[in-house]
Amino acid sequence: MSTTPLDRTLFVDYQVPSLAAGDYSIKVTQTIGVDPKAYTATRTFSVAGERFALPPELVGAVFPPDGSIGDHSHVLPHLVLSRSSLPWERAPQAARGQGAPLPWLALLLFAGDEQPEPQVMPLSAATGTADAYFPAPAALPAGDDPKVTVIDVPRALLADLLPTRAELPLLAHIRRGDGDVPDGAVVVGKRLPPAGTSSTVHLVSLEGRFPAGGDFDLGPGGPDSLVRLVSLADWRFACLDEAETFGRLVAGLTDSGSPLRLPDSGEQHADTFLRQGYVPVRHRLRGGGRSVAWYRGPFAIGPATSADPDQGPARAADELLRYHPGVGMFDVSHAAAWEAGRLLALRSTGFAGALYEWKRRRDQAEKRTVAAAHPLAVAQIDDALPAGVTEWLTGLCRLDGVPFGYLVPDERLLPVETVRFFHLDQEWMRHLVDGAYSLGRVGTADAELDAAHPLPLDYPLVTGALIRSDVVSGYPGLLVEGYADPAGARLLTPVRVERLAPSVLLCLYRGDLGRLDIHQQPESLHFGVEPQPGGSFTKRLRGLADTAPDAGELAPLPLGPRGTVPVRQLADAMAARLGADPAAFTAGALARQMTETGERVTFLRG
Repeated sequence: MSTTPLDRTLFVDYQVPSLAAGDYSIKVTQTIGVDPKAYTATRTFSVAGERFALPPELVGAVFPPDGSIGDHSHVLPHLVLSRSSLPWERAPQAARGQGAPLPWLALLLFAGDEQPEPQVMPLSAATGTADAYFPAPAALPAGDDPKVTVIDVPRALLADLLPTRAELPLLAHIRRGDGDVPDGAVVVGKRLPPAGTSSTVHLVSLEGRFPAGGDFDLGPGGPDSLVRLVSLADWRFACLDEAETFGRLVAGLTDSGSPLRLPDSGEQHADTFLRQGYVPVRHRLRGGGRSVAWYRGPFAIGPATSADPDQGPARAADELLRYHPGVGMFDVSHAAAWEAGRLLALRSTGFAGALYEWKRRRDQAEKRTVAAAHPLAVAQIDDALPAGVTEWLTGLCRLDGVPFGYLVPDERLLPVETVRFFHLDQEWMRHLVDGAYSLGRVGTADAELDAAHPLPLDYPLVTGALIRSDVVSGYPGLLVEGYADPAGARLLTPVRVERLAPSVLLCLYRGDLGRLDIHQQPESLHFGVEPQPGGSFTKRLRGLADTAPDAGELAPLPLGPRGTVPVRQLADAMAARLGADPAAFTAGALARQMTETGERVTFLRG
């Protein structure tokens, strides 16, 4: 467990596993004083670990996000692994050397038509062929022939993309702090994504591919010969649109602050309903006739008031229909909410059975009469509401399981790339819960018993926002906070912050929402440089007094082939500028200087 304070991030150079991968034996010897003979026992075990495949759950986050389209041309791609020791559990050379360990994982970025085609094959088929250079891995158990994903890369291209031996220890570190991956191992690439094209990043294995004291073994072939690598993970993104950055995407959601309603129709009576968030829906009457009615879900434009504050438990949804003679149409909002709650309860057989059994015990306790002179003790009837029933109803109050069509009945209420703020209509919520509570309510006596035993639920002021955007799908770890005041001093308690669809995010908060902050998760802290004209780059450093606008900025350094960053040269330049020992300027120090924080966008409700 990390002990790093929640408002800080700690960068660590590496973490060596307690036991490296391999075969081990334990020998125990015991000698008894009365018997000179020594008793021994030997046990063997193996530490396997990941080698030729990587479970998807070990990949905690990637940046730039998978599938994103934006301006990433100044950002070095990185990947976060949820097991902090993973990059150092194996070695890129045959034997571990002295000093800091070298990671056996590296990120390679391929742009445009450079992208290799992954192939899945048995390990035995990947080695010893004339198609591509791939030396057989050492220390394989007898009969072990796992399936591997490989990529074949031209030798000249790979020579430009691979980190050197001196760069390897700088391209992996551990980030400790809060977030979904509090102690994550970070592997960083060295190539900037080219603008105007798509890119694919592969996490490749370097195990055993570095000879003692040398760089990666590219094999004996010529520049166009192929070199085979094991690919453990990959993702794609594109640098096509400068407007598709996180900040600009989120800022573009405002859409002039439009409320959750349809535009006016030009008809006075209809516009009265439309301006309150109602939409016309098909309505089938119980007698078989068909009509059109008004409906509004639980998301109201402003504070909603009860149409009938004395309305008790309903026996049927028709009791909650409201007729508006001025327009000759029904309002089916509360009737639909009641029926939705009843159907959801019936679908949950566990809840329905527990609720019915509790009502049976409650009714028995209500009807039991025991004379004061009764001579025997009478066992009490447990009429306490079961915890499971309360939990299910509490989830219903968060709209858990409510179909999206009940929440947003018309797609035009929530266009693409928008955010909509609302108040939760607690009268609608009461009828939703009452519909679920109505199971077993047949006659008037049942309704009176339900009215005499109201559910122990509260209906506080809840406000929130609906977001429909590619930001929701493109940034999986999106963080959203609600505040009661524009200054952001009073944080609201979240009721529910959850995706309803890949691109739709629902945010509910207890209290009156005055400010909504949207930002990236801590794992989206990324590594960037400032490109300069003429194929060079610079970087503003931390820890220097800003006595002049460019006081903390490095002198421009030339980019390497294919837009690669000369990592070792960059680290040495940083150490010299900071007055540090280059030998002590390791992966953690470089990560601290390279890290750029994720953007935060704030919405203020008028």
